Amino acid sequence: MIELIPLFMFIAVCLVLMLGYPVAFSLAGTALVFAGVGVITGHFDPSFLTAMPNRLFGTIKNTTLIAVPLFVMMGVMLEKSRVAEQLLGNMAALFGRVQGGLAISVVLVGMLLAASTGIVGATVVTMGLMSLPSMLNRGYDPKLATGVICATGTLGQIIPPSIALVLLGDILSTAYQQAQLNMGIFNPKTVSVGDLFIGALVPGFILVTLYIVYLLVFVRMRPGAAPAVEDQQLPSMADLFSGLIPPVLLIMAVLGSILVGAATPTEAAGVGALGATLLAALKGELSKQRLGEVGRSTLEVTCMVFMILIGAAVFSLVFRGFGGEETIHHLFQQMPGGVVGAIAVVMLVIFLLGFILDFIEITFVVVPIVGPILLAMGVDPIWLGIMIAINLQTSFLTPPFGFALFYLRGVAPESVKTGDIYRGVIPFVLIQLLLLGMIAQWPSLVTGLPELLKQ
Repeated sequence: MIELIPLFMFIAVCLVLMLGYPVAFSLAGTALVFAGVGVITGHFDPSFLTAMPNRLFGTIKNTTLIAVPLFVMMGVMLEKSRVAEQLLGNMAALFGRVQGGLAISVVLVGMLLAASTGIVGATVVTMGLMSLPSMLNRGYDPKLATGVICATGTLGQIIPPSIALVLLGDILSTAYQQAQLNMGIFNPKTVSVGDLFIGALVPGFILVTLYIVYLLVFVRMRPGAAPAVEDQQLPSMADLFSGLIPPVLLIMAVLGSILVGAATPTEAAGVGALGATLLAALKGELSKQRLGEVGRSTLEVTCMVFMILIGAAVFSLVFRGFGGEETIHHLFQQMPGGVVGAIAVVMLVIFLLGFILDFIEITFVVVPIVGPILLAMGVDPIWLGIMIAINLQTSFLTPPFGFALFYLRGVAPESVKTGDIYRGVIPFVLIQLLLLGMIAQWPSLVTGLPELLKQ
């Protein structure tokens, strides 16, 4: 019964979160309550808690995580300065005369927004406010319109530079080092955030391509669901240049500097934040008020991330103090199917947790528990990170609890039924499951490019 205490801890945290309590304090509070009861009953060694100050200090001084506020600032600045709105307008004008062209433009702009914001909620809400009314007014089927917006909004999980990949890279690197130390390797290798960015490029490109192929096939079968805009004026070269080229060049500069090894992800994030600020200034949108709005939004997201990180560090420490790592390792060893069975169970658990937890909580709570064990079993860390990211992306899109559905429901007009949103995302959920299957069958889709660039 004692060995089940770590599992009871995990279940208790999920229940507390479902009651609506703040994530960071739920994680730390539940862990400390269990630790206190464990000390009283003699099942927990209080000396484990003496490691907490060094653990928290090590978390806070981690230079990789500086990329988080910088990437957040880049995305918020592009959103507040209306760069994203102008980008969507130009793309819609460019593709509007094509059957389903407005939906295709939403996918392409959503991809660029995902690369700039990296936050699912921000992308879904932004695209919902900017493009949903236009699509509905042009006669688009509400199911198709809402499905496209939700699906492209979740691309922020996988399209680099993604905050989810930044956090996953940091956690997986620690887990990879721990797994190697457990195997007796005393000069352990690390996993960089840049490796995850590079590994995500091919899957991200495949996913966007599959979305567009689906839209082309769908509008061919049901032309009335996505009519062409016959009176659409083509954008002038000046408008196209000013609205499309600068943000694309900014994103290319951020990713390119990482790919060629000219900058670390943290340094590239600084380039992105500065570039977004310069774009806003060139558009005349960089007022004192706007800079204050961007600063407050960035501070709120950053504080949330780091508070959750601290709470997760406390939870992970107490979890290990109760022998949780050994319990999970034993369960995985007893599981039928070996490594494949263990990965399948972990993916299922992460998928289900995606209904009630955000990617930050799952990254900081689940990955440190299962990561070292799976990596010790020979799983490639880059492949595992991309699988987790796509799995969470699918979970956030799946009815009835997907976060992306709730975000869009909050900004969609009352004429759009919730059932339309749920039915609209189903084809895109199936596409993402197809991508997961492809990556599971052909891991080189993820690992091939990082290995090639290291040669």
